[in-house]
Amino acid sequence: RPPRLPCPPRQGCLRSSQSAGPPLWAKMAAAVRAIGSLTRFTAAAKYCPSRRRLPGYACRTISTSSPLKSRTHVNYDIKGDVAVVRFNSPNSKVNTLSKQLHTEFTEVMNEIWANDAIKSAVLISSKPGSFISGADINMIEACTSSQEITQLSQDGQKILANLEKSPKPIVAAISGSCLGGGLEVAIACHYRIAVKDRKTVLGTPEVLLGLLPGAGGTQRLPKLVGLPAAFDMMLTGKNIRADKAKKMRLVDQVVDPLGPGIKSPEERTIEYLEEVAITFARGLANKSISQKKDKGLVQKVTDYVMAIPFVRQQIYKMVEKKVRQQTKGLYPAPLSIIEVVKTGLEQGNEAGYLLESQKFGELGMTPESKALIGLYHGQVQCKKNKFGQPKQQVQTLAVLGAGLMGAGIAQVSVDKGMKTLLKDTTLQALSRGQQQVYKGLNDKVKKKNLTSFERDMFLSNLTGQLDYKDFSKADMVIEAVFEDISIKHKVLKEVETVIPPHCIFASNTSALPIGQIAAASKRPEKVIGMHYFSPVDKMQLLEIITTDKTSPDAAASAVDVGLRQGKVIIVVKDGPGFYTTRCLAPMLAEIVRVLQEGTDPKKVDSISTSFGFPVGAATLIDEVGVDVATHVAEDLGKAFGERFKGGNVELMKAMVDKGFLGRKAGKGFYIYQEGVKNRNINTGMDEILQKFKIPVNPAVSTEEDIQMRLVARFVNEAVLTLQEGILSNPVEGDIGAVFGLGFPPCLGGPFRYADYYGARRLVDRMRKYEDVYGSQFTPCQLLLDHAKDSSKKFHK
Repeated sequence: RPPRLPCPPRQGCLRSSQSAGPPLWAKMAAAVRAIGSLTRFTAAAKYCPSRRRLPGYACRTISTSSPLKSRTHVNYDIKGDVAVVRFNSPNSKVNTLSKQLHTEFTEVMNEIWANDAIKSAVLISSKPGSFISGADINMIEACTSSQEITQLSQDGQKILANLEKSPKPIVAAISGSCLGGGLEVAIACHYRIAVKDRKTVLGTPEVLLGLLPGAGGTQRLPKLVGLPAAFDMMLTGKNIRADKAKKMRLVDQVVDPLGPGIKSPEERTIEYLEEVAITFARGLANKSISQKKDKGLVQKVTDYVMAIPFVRQQIYKMVEKKVRQQTKGLYPAPLSIIEVVKTGLEQGNEAGYLLESQKFGELGMTPESKALIGLYHGQVQCKKNKFGQPKQQVQTLAVLGAGLMGAGIAQVSVDKGMKTLLKDTTLQALSRGQQQVYKGLNDKVKKKNLTSFERDMFLSNLTGQLDYKDFSKADMVIEAVFEDISIKHKVLKEVETVIPPHCIFASNTSALPIGQIAAASKRPEKVIGMHYFSPVDKMQLLEIITTDKTSPDAAASAVDVGLRQGKVIIVVKDGPGFYTTRCLAPMLAEIVRVLQEGTDPKKVDSISTSFGFPVGAATLIDEVGVDVATHVAEDLGKAFGERFKGGNVELMKAMVDKGFLGRKAGKGFYIYQEGVKNRNINTGMDEILQKFKIPVNPAVSTEEDIQMRLVARFVNEAVLTLQEGILSNPVEGDIGAVFGLGFPPCLGGPFRYADYYGARRLVDRMRKYEDVYGSQFTPCQLLLDHAKDSSKKFHK
């Protein structure tokens, strides 16, 4: 299951009126999970008249006909009078709705419907971790028009309509991921049984790829679980565990997983699930089990209320208002979902299915969907170790510094089974760090993502210490001490006296060149950069930095650790600011200049979020930390000179002197109070802003100009890092910008945005600002090359 798409911490993201789950754009996980709202199943033939056959030989005839056809994705056998249909996509960890799978599925179902000896059927996967994880996204990308994508949707609708109308009861036996098109297959069945374990999740994550459920899901789901719950699922893309799915009537029964025996727990559980499903399928066929569900009083009242047109209209209005507020109208899929659901409920199934397929086709050709699908593919690419397996896997990890970053790194390591040593110089700091790890794991217990036993088991992997005891057993050391080259040199020299020869030393610096840090090492080939983002347990990106001397095995080990920690990884070359900090710094300088020109912080935030940034520009400085932003601005200003100038760094120094360090200090551009959602402007900033105020040029200061000034500097620097070889490819550049810096996901990252907006237009804009502000807006050569030749694209 691919990971979710991110948004920076504390950012309000799309939820439906009932949602208490993770935010939508924070999940933008994945774009990021294998989803599929579509199928390309051809319509099932009319139920065929029975063929003549010898009595007693029905089972043998059918089961031998299947292998003769050499089916590779779907097969079935017959147990008594129940057909067991098995999904098994070859050479893949998950089942996806590919062309081959739905062609074979159609053939199999037609054979089952034509066989009078078969009274019911069970749909099950041969892969324990995946029922059906969604459709093959390449099917959409292969389409050249919205009409082709609409046809995909309509083909899927037809086969699932036949499944739903089947005179023979069909039971979906769900183990593992049941997402997108997989869930649409399941809810078209007459009964659903799911395994109650962590791997079994149900969901409609199409919205995370800028799409909607396209094989009837928008019409069946509201009728199955009710309108509020259906909106919650479809508008957030959230995963539903089996036990919760049972409560909300998404599945009818759950079975507990089995433990180990002669066979593995997974194999035993699948066999048990199959036995239970066959029993229910047989019971549905002989009417000993009823499909009708007993509704509780609350559900009966809810259904009664939902039957009132006025109530439904109010829900549509409320949900649409919330969607518009939180997406700024930049993501068309959520609004389309609301419209399609509304049409089906108010105008009938036929109108609903027709609009669903049309909207699916339209959304599939939008730049937003293409951007989100691009991010999904990028995530898949960045979840692989291009250096191969390390010679020796890291079993014991040591973390230097128990502050916010160090404790965060420790947390995402202990819960993945790594023995972790957490060292600090004072007992108070160490205690604070250990408490942070405990709180992070305990929050998962409160959300029922962990049991208290699992929390305690993970905590047993953590050892806090004030000295270098047991560092002789460490396979990797990650330092997360203060951003000062002399301090980093000091700890590196100390560590190298106690660690074993194979141990790797990684620095969590955000801007200091790794080569400079490695200069103090006796073994520079074992020194590497591992730049985590705060808060570590929520931000998915890990930026790994290699120097000319870093060995491939050290790089392989660093990537392996990051992947085990659940990170999306980009690998870049060494240099001041690497990739992410270097892209962010010019934009931060421009934000300060906009503030100096008299635009107040709330307006700056509004302008930037309306462009698609999940965190406002002024808030971003508060989140980063004014002291950290000042430090980075000065360091990179020395390294890159005039190009990194913009606002006056003295303004931020004045904020630091006053203690206005941002959120962590309770004051920055805003006042931060625990539990207070609506922040007030920090009036203490008025004097500072007035002191550093500069004249504004109206010709380059419209809201659109301010947006483009911020974005142009970001994109130009990103392209320059590719030109200089810091970045190896545009895909990692887009992933780093979106997952680490909050670049608008709907734009797909700086390189995809440059392709979409057009390099020529972007260069023209920059020339306009260059005339006013100088070389800070001079386009780099690679961008100019793309501007001169419109056939050149960063993404083919």
